[in-house]
Amino acid sequence: MRSKPKALFICGSLNQTTQMHAVARELPELDAWFTPYYVEGLLDRARRARLLDMTIAGFPWKERCQAYLAEHGLSLDYQGKRFHDEYELVVTCQDVYVSPSLQRLVRKGVGLVLVQEGMTDPENFMYQIVRRVRLLPRWFASTAATGLSREYERFCVASEGYRDLFVRKGCDPSKLVVTGIPNFDDMERYRKNDFPERDYVLVCTSDARETGKFFDDRPSFLKSAVAIAGDRRLIVKLHPNEDVERAKQEIAPLAPHATIVTRGSAEEMVANCGVLVVQYSTLAYVGLALGKEVHAKYPVTELRRLLPLQNGGTSGKAIAEVCRQVFASRRRGSRPEKSRPDDSRYGASP
Repeated sequence: MRSKPKALFICGSLNQTTQMHAVARELPELDAWFTPYYVEGLLDRARRARLLDMTIAGFPWKERCQAYLAEHGLSLDYQGKRFHDEYELVVTCQDVYVSPSLQRLVRKGVGLVLVQEGMTDPENFMYQIVRRVRLLPRWFASTAATGLSREYERFCVASEGYRDLFVRKGCDPSKLVVTGIPNFDDMERYRKNDFPERDYVLVCTSDARETGKFFDDRPSFLKSAVAIAGDRRLIVKLHPNEDVERAKQEIAPLAPHATIVTRGSAEEMVANCGVLVVQYSTLAYVGLALGKEVHAKYPVTELRRLLPLQNGGTSGKAIAEVCRQVFASRRRGSRPEKSRPDDSRYGASP
């Protein structure tokens, strides 16, 4: 019996890993293998020294990813080394770093598909520096530099608004396909939940400091949230990656009457709240899709424009179809035809 063609799915955080799984489920004709996000060379030495633990290449993220893969019986090929020369398709969750081995695969003709993971970081000072000083690695700008590698054959994005954003940043519009993204394409499902509270002001904090970012002014954020809440009940949902004790110590003097929650589905809590307060979080999209009053660091009008497609949870199928097109064209020894501006959405001819 002829073996299936092999595809490598490069994962990362739990969100990114579940997105890769959602795409792979829709490609039963391929032999899917998965790897945590990885780096090579000097960066891998830094990883082994635990200097990258705040990034998705670090040990904590690798362990969580591998635990998910094991729980769901998915095949692991760390760094794609086991079947490196046999892969005919690679799907990745992020391109701010593209390993030399992956670059070699692309040069050999292996199709690479990039999938947007969620909200991108703000275009801050570091992003502007990276855009101007091309020798600096893109990962200095974190996810603000998503899409700028140009190594991929196709980049599956969340919405027309995000397509416009990535084009403005310099991405090739012919490579962008609006598919929606798994985990953020069916917000209505969160309305059915067991969270007992209703009609409160929900504050969702971030793990910016834990992931090496420096734009988290926590006291100012908390003061603003308390002002928005007024006399209404305030619930603070901590990010799963946060230093819980530090966060509690920061919240106590500024919001002594707040209920602090460390576990549970933040999305379901958003579904039950009356008002949502976030910083730079994809949870803002959950709130907007569900008609909540949303306060965020990003202008809400911009967030509405970027809101991921709500297609009833079918983004995985849409991305899988893009993967099939890339794979088929590579097998024919050609590249997929470039998308025209009016057929960039999934469902049109590539």
